[in-house]
Amino acid sequence: MSEKTLTRMDLSEAVFSEVGLSRNESAQLVETVLQYMSDALVAGETVKISSFGTFSVRDKAARVGRNPKTGDEAPIPARRVLTFRPSHLMKDRVAAGNKA
Repeated sequence: MSEKTLTRMDLSEAVFSEVGLSRNESAQLVETVLQYMSDALVAGETVKISSFGTFSVRDKAARVGRNPKTGDEAPIPARRVLTFRPSHLMKDRVAAGNKA
C-alpha cells in the first residue's frame, strides 16, 4: 500500500492541469471549496458530494469510560465529531483498486 498523502498542493496542481486556471487561481479555488465545506460543517450542516460521500457532524453524549489497563472509571465529556460515509460508488472503486 502506498504511503503517499494527497495534499492541498496536489489538488491545486490537478485543478491547474485539468481546468487551465493559473496556479494562484487554482490554489485559491481549492482553498475556497475547503473553507466552504468547513464552514458548513461547523454550522452543523451535512456536506454531500455525489459519487464520493457524505461528511456530517454528530453529537456524542457524555459518558463514563474505563481505563483498560487499570480499570479506573473516567468521565468522557460530550463532544461533536466529524463523520464520513463513503458512497457506494466510492466503496466499489476502492475495493476494485485493491484487486489490481
